[in-house]
Amino acid sequence: MDGGGGGMGQGTSTNFWSTGNDGVRVTVVQAESGASVGSIVDFANRAQPATVLHFGKNNKIQYRNGTALALQSGAAYNCIQPAYSMPPIITSRSKPADIEVIKRYFCSEYACMMVADATGASYEKMLSGEYKILLEPIAYVTFNGQYYCFTATEAALYDQLSGGSLRSMLPTVAFQNLPLALFLEYSDLGFSAWTGPRSGIQSNADIINTLGIGIVWFDNLPEQPEDFEAPDVEYRVDTDVITAVTLRTDRDLTPDNPASVTFRIMGRTYRVNDIVIPEGDSQVVWVKWHTPSTPQTITISVSVRRATTVQDSLTAKIVDLNENPPPDPLATDTSPGYTVPSLPSNPQKLTANWGVWSCYWVPVWEWCDHGDDEGHWVDNGYWEYEYNGYSASISGSMTLMPDDIVPTAEGKDMKSGYGVKTDVRAVLSTSSPSGHYTNPQTAFAVFPEFQYETYLRLLQRVSSGRSAKFTFQPNEYSTYNRNVHFTPIWFPDNTRFVVYTQVWDAWTPDGMLSVNLNDYVSIHQSVFDDWYTNRE
Repeated sequence: MDGGGGGMGQGTSTNFWSTGNDGVRVTVVQAESGASVGSIVDFANRAQPATVLHFGKNNKIQYRNGTALALQSGAAYNCIQPAYSMPPIITSRSKPADIEVIKRYFCSEYACMMVADATGASYEKMLSGEYKILLEPIAYVTFNGQYYCFTATEAALYDQLSGGSLRSMLPTVAFQNLPLALFLEYSDLGFSAWTGPRSGIQSNADIINTLGIGIVWFDNLPEQPEDFEAPDVEYRVDTDVITAVTLRTDRDLTPDNPASVTFRIMGRTYRVNDIVIPEGDSQVVWVKWHTPSTPQTITISVSVRRATTVQDSLTAKIVDLNENPPPDPLATDTSPGYTVPSLPSNPQKLTANWGVWSCYWVPVWEWCDHGDDEGHWVDNGYWEYEYNGYSASISGSMTLMPDDIVPTAEGKDMKSGYGVKTDVRAVLSTSSPSGHYTNPQTAFAVFPEFQYETYLRLLQRVSSGRSAKFTFQPNEYSTYNRNVHFTPIWFPDNTRFVVYTQVWDAWTPDGMLSVNLNDYVSIHQSVFDDWYTNRE
């Protein structure tokens, strides 16, 4: 993890933060899945009253996965004061935070044992690398005369719900020093490493998606080949996608002096004009385009006028998921020693948040007196900014059933060796304009007989739009050209055959929404039991 921050500015009698009044929300999570282990706990160096207004003990992963922000009205707040005080977490002029000191504290034996004891997580499993520690900085602030507890993510979500009122009153502590107190040096648990500025007011989208998070690992960094260079983004062939960059400015961008962004993609130029942003703020800017029909790696160049962006080029890898379907299942196949695997725990992104600044002129007419009853009116007005926030969410359902022509199937029970069919549905919910999103376009399934690895079956989209439906493609090994996947003849009796499906490519300016689904059929006996009836 790393950190940043800057000058705090000034507060008011009803809107302020006191130096050192900070803390950390701590969650022990499964190293692979990010699922919480035990309780979520807040630590603070100062005793906090039970009456502080708060939003419960939810972490950044839970908010990313769809947990709604909800004020816990009347619910008592509790936190723990460490026996050995934490170092300053949020930078201020009198108490600047030192990220190296923060790292040493939370990687110490004392802190890890304190976390294990408070959360109920196993200290031994933590040290073995099975768990990670998720850290989120907390600010205790007075806002409109009331005392609140916010993580960075909660502050940004609250600001969206309140129409920007928190940002207007506490811009520096809540939207600069709190989110920049902790951020990732390495991408992990579905969150990207932060490559943006280390000071300055940050956008709600950047805070919700990336900032205000640290992770403690208990193993070494993964080794990469020397020539390894990961693409910035991966797309599928023949797909509508959105490519976005974040624009920042240190001056007011107005309709008289707007910014523009030019994207150059595969010989075509896409220009976004008339971008307005207030001084010290940011906005995501994007282009919607269609990928080619063949796999390849391309470079997307970005040029900006009157503003700045971290990246002026992106490497995009375009892949074809239809290149590795499962092989022909044979009646003679066996798998001695097979054990049914656990379901994968891939990250999913169920919600997205972004917004666009607009700007309008507020006239202030003043009389300019020339003397001798002469003069004229002068408009000494100013530009007023308004942030229009948008959001999107994805949900899905999946049904796995025996194929209609399986002669001995009963409900979800069937014999192995026959085919199964699937019905996958994904719904994108958003009130944003159509240029802000793409509909769900891609779904693919993986299977337990291959340990949910190696092979995948790309599903066909049979209905489009914001409510999309997917099924298996016609199986080339099916005598009757059925839209099925064949269960292996050797699959264990009295076992659930669970298919795992991911729905992708619902793109927004805030990235790609995706949802993970699964369903099962129950296996009892095999197809041989339908054809060999007099065995002795």
